[in-house]
Amino acid sequence: MNTVTELTDYMNFQDLLEDEEKLVRETARTFVNEQVLPIIDKHAQEESFPFHLIPQMGELGFFGPTLPEEYGCAGLSNVAYGLLMYELERGDSGLRSMASVQGSLVMYPIFAFGSEEQKKHWLPKMAKGEAIGCFGLTEPDFGSNPSGMRTKAVREPDGKWRLNGAKMWITNGTIADVAVVWAKTEDGIRGFLVEKGTPGFTAPQMKGKWSLRASVTSELIFDNVILDEEKSLLPKVTGIKGPLSCLTQARYGIAWGALGAADNCYQTALEYSLSRIQFDKPIAGFQLQQKKLAEMVTELTKGQLLALQLGRMKDKGKFSPAQVSMAKMNNVKIALDICRTARTMLGANGIMGEYPIMRHANNLESVYTYEGTHDMHTLIIGQEVTGIAAYR
Repeated sequence: MNTVTELTDYMNFQDLLEDEEKLVRETARTFVNEQVLPIIDKHAQEESFPFHLIPQMGELGFFGPTLPEEYGCAGLSNVAYGLLMYELERGDSGLRSMASVQGSLVMYPIFAFGSEEQKKHWLPKMAKGEAIGCFGLTEPDFGSNPSGMRTKAVREPDGKWRLNGAKMWITNGTIADVAVVWAKTEDGIRGFLVEKGTPGFTAPQMKGKWSLRASVTSELIFDNVILDEEKSLLPKVTGIKGPLSCLTQARYGIAWGALGAADNCYQTALEYSLSRIQFDKPIAGFQLQQKKLAEMVTELTKGQLLALQLGRMKDKGKFSPAQVSMAKMNNVKIALDICRTARTMLGANGIMGEYPIMRHANNLESVYTYEGTHDMHTLIIGQEVTGIAAYR
């Protein structure tokens, strides 16, 4: 198998890709094969992120790739971005999460809601990987109900803002140079850029995870943090639509990324089953194992076609957040199912770091509930098709 260019493609969906999109995927696959796969198990075992890869990812244009070239970004299609996420998560969810947060949850809101000065200051540096960002929405007591947030920003008499509160489960938090933080104000929910080192702002890392071990997960704590309005306030959005639009961008990338983890597990199981001999023949020759392989490749193929169609709709600006919810909900579920099935085919070997399966399965347990839980996405689709909101 040509590990540089080949991915599982049972229905030839790559025939529908543009040349640039194919090149992006092949570039990302080469990067993952050469730079990520040889080291990622060690980082997961040690609960550390491979920081040395960040400048390389920036040089390759992996951060904010759909944003305009005038800000140092690549100006790629949404499909190309999805394929990039696919390949990065084939390496590890932590790697895709880092790039997804950087591009979709930090660079995107700065581009969409920031002033021209904020965009010029942050976006080129973030595109190169010279500055890292994080996104502060989820709180210790509020995840699926972000409108219940307790973090508050109050305007002071001198025109500055005083920020108090806490955020939880924040990817990149401890290593971030800037945090996009959403807080309640007297005018509604507003977004703020909080720089590392600002007095009163701390970002302790959360340790002891059994999932996303090669990812930096943090708390964000704001204790009377004073912010300059011109420098910190995102001026072009007020209300919950701001953070939710960012989440839509990130969920789209996850819908592709989860398939990369699934593909890695499917191919591992397929190759293993062809070489593992039991009862004098490869286990791939037994009916039950072929059933598992057939179901895995079928679900993976359906997920690819769903993600591709969503990407084309997104590039045309003709998609709904509920359609993104469907792709995220479906593709993460089938990816997790594929990982679990692949583990059964490898038996005891499936739990070893020599193979990627248990690492991917553990990671996807988190992906299943972050950026909107599986259950909440189910209800979002339910509201779309019935017109009735069942979660209020």
